[in-house]
Amino acid sequence: MSFKPSQHKEIYDIIGVGIGPFNLGLAAMLDETKGKKALFFEKKTEFNWHSGMLIDGTTLQVPFFADLVSMADVRSKYTFLNYLQKHNRLYHFYFLENFHIPRKEYNHYCRWVASQLDSCQFGMGVEHIQPVEDGESSVYEVIVASLETGETETYYTKHLAVGIGTIPSVPSHLEKKLGARVIHSSQYLDRKEELLNANSVTVVGSGQSAAEVFYDLAQIQDNDSYSLNWFTRSKGFFPMEYSKLGLEYFSPDYTNFFYNLPSLKKDELLKKQDLLYKGISMDTIADIYDLLYERSVGQHKPDIHLQAMTELVHLEKFEDSHLLTLRQNVTGEVFEMKSDVIVLGTGYAPSFPHFLMKMQDQIQWDSKNRYQITSDYRLKTMGLQNNHIFIQNGELHTHGVGAPDLGLGAHRNAVIINTLFEKEMYPVTTKNVFQNFGTESSWKPATVR
Repeated sequence: MSFKPSQHKEIYDIIGVGIGPFNLGLAAMLDETKGKKALFFEKKTEFNWHSGMLIDGTTLQVPFFADLVSMADVRSKYTFLNYLQKHNRLYHFYFLENFHIPRKEYNHYCRWVASQLDSCQFGMGVEHIQPVEDGESSVYEVIVASLETGETETYYTKHLAVGIGTIPSVPSHLEKKLGARVIHSSQYLDRKEELLNANSVTVVGSGQSAAEVFYDLAQIQDNDSYSLNWFTRSKGFFPMEYSKLGLEYFSPDYTNFFYNLPSLKKDELLKKQDLLYKGISMDTIADIYDLLYERSVGQHKPDIHLQAMTELVHLEKFEDSHLLTLRQNVTGEVFEMKSDVIVLGTGYAPSFPHFLMKMQDQIQWDSKNRYQITSDYRLKTMGLQNNHIFIQNGELHTHGVGAPDLGLGAHRNAVIINTLFEKEMYPVTTKNVFQNFGTESSWKPATVR
């Protein structure tokens, strides 16, 4: 399809789709570098990060330095520390002596940043994107609909940044069971009040979200007002890896090492690294244990049941409740139980953006039908090499466990901005950790005897 430059107002250097933490960080960093015309669209009417899981008392699982910009530029006016200063909270935070900030405060910080960026437009849903060209020039045509009026407007951009995030993941055999009393954990706070009228609640899952929902429900379970169950098919209620050397896997160094591995080796590694980015924080596990200990004083047995190694294999409506069929995966025992409410803490998964459907034949896919992505986070395409599509948090299979980590967001955005400007606008360091992930180039190759 062709276009004439005179037919539209202007051509942006980059348009971002989705305003989560990663694209919001990109917008903030572009605002300070200047020199590029950028626009970001979000279909939600305001910034809210996992609003259904902003449970009182929950914290980020990464230090506050993993804000939108600090790991790329601590001098930025958009750092979390500057947010604290602007809100007269520096001394409060100083005396708090805690690197892990409340999740609600992180959300409020992001909203503060978004409120200062004219490039971020909310209540605007991107419907279609397609490349258009006229002679040697080419751009992307972006059709955007206003949530308020329903009217559409067309924009043009040289490059794109896809930051739509992930979607709730539910096992296929449970998808059709979702409803008023079978929900994903992402809906928890939105449905909490009606859930509390139940006689029994069951939480399914082994990660942080499942643990936080369980702990919240356990805290407000006054006098065993409802029975509470927690099942997970994992081997136990295990903590996420949080040792200092283990954390070095969330570094640009490990990302570079991982990227250069063969695809088969990457897939093998990811299967063995669940506890690097899944699992439960040690603090949450301790809080749960302490609560259970206190509830059991005087040999009281609270109406709470925890069981690992157990999978929910079938679920069906039964009168005013639900009948769950579960299997203990080690012993092979299958059993049934009833529960009024089921909360599925089954995680999140990437999704293919609907607005790129017209371009899927121009996207290069790997043997497992996943994006092929360059080391600087560009989607590999055919015939669109001069018009980049940057991928935010969709590159777990190419760049490793750090893809969804907030602490690497600013680094990824630094790489993206440097690629846009074709020069180093933000320094990208190559030695950030103490350990080596590969071999030293100075070491002499040898064969095993």
